[in-house]
Amino acid sequence: MRILVTGGAGFIGSHIVDRFVSEGHTVSVIDNLSTGRIENINREAEFYKMDIVSPRIERVFKKERPELVCHFAAQMDVRKSVADPVYDAQTNIIGMLNLLENGLRFGTRRVIFASTGGAVYGEDGPIPTPENFPPKPVSPYGVSKLTGEHYLFFYKVTYGISHVVLRFANVYGPRQDPFGEAGVVAIFSQKMLRNEQPVINGTGMQTRDYVYVEDVVDAVSTSSYTDVSDIFNVGTGIETSVNELFRLLAEITGGHVREIYGPAKKGEQARSCLNHDKIKKALEWEPKISLREGLTRTVAFFRERL
Repeated sequence: MRILVTGGAGFIGSHIVDRFVSEGHTVSVIDNLSTGRIENINREAEFYKMDIVSPRIERVFKKERPELVCHFAAQMDVRKSVADPVYDAQTNIIGMLNLLENGLRFGTRRVIFASTGGAVYGEDGPIPTPENFPPKPVSPYGVSKLTGEHYLFFYKVTYGISHVVLRFANVYGPRQDPFGEAGVVAIFSQKMLRNEQPVINGTGMQTRDYVYVEDVVDAVSTSSYTDVSDIFNVGTGIETSVNELFRLLAEITGGHVREIYGPAKKGEQARSCLNHDKIKKALEWEPKISLREGLTRTVAFFRERL
């Protein structure tokens, strides 16, 4: 199969490229390297450095003619979306439409879309939150991701392009950026390994559903081999507080750090956790890597880089 992965130099996207290459597919990558890293790109994949809003995207589709598009490129910083909602919409909405229009012209039959669990559902959902809870995004980032989901439904009904929307929990693992605003596992791991003091935002009682990147790649791969068009949560269904995460990482890294607290981040959700019963039933996917095992693998990756 001919597969295009947007954001294929990034944390999650590069792991997906590796999996598809290992499965024998012909893979191409689009990434503007704003957050992705050139060294993450599999040497067997054809790489195009460009932005998803660029008109030059047409050349890639004309040459590669991907049957499947895995769309992982995004503006993914919630706080940045609040500060600049226009930029967020240009990347996450106009960029996606650019891909869909070119896919329509050049034979794309299926799209796998990286959406978001916490930012789409908002604050009021039951824990763990199922897919049938009405989305109530409270950030432009959540709004733009939900808009992408609606456009995919339109292109399926109108043009027959099938899709799977994967609403991810908090993905962590090797290659995650330890220098950005997101990715608390990478940030804490890096600081502890350097004997620097991490700061816990707020009380540390806020919870998240941490899912290991290898499990996420399994969900993407499984979604590529089915004709099902639907929306699925990809998470563990287990809540973990930031305080619990901090203590686990301190134990695994051997870091001599204290629990130091700073101001809470404005607008941060108190709880987020996803119910994955639907994808388990429909696609026989469920997470296999425990939090302790995933954190141990992640810390080993950062330790080797240091």
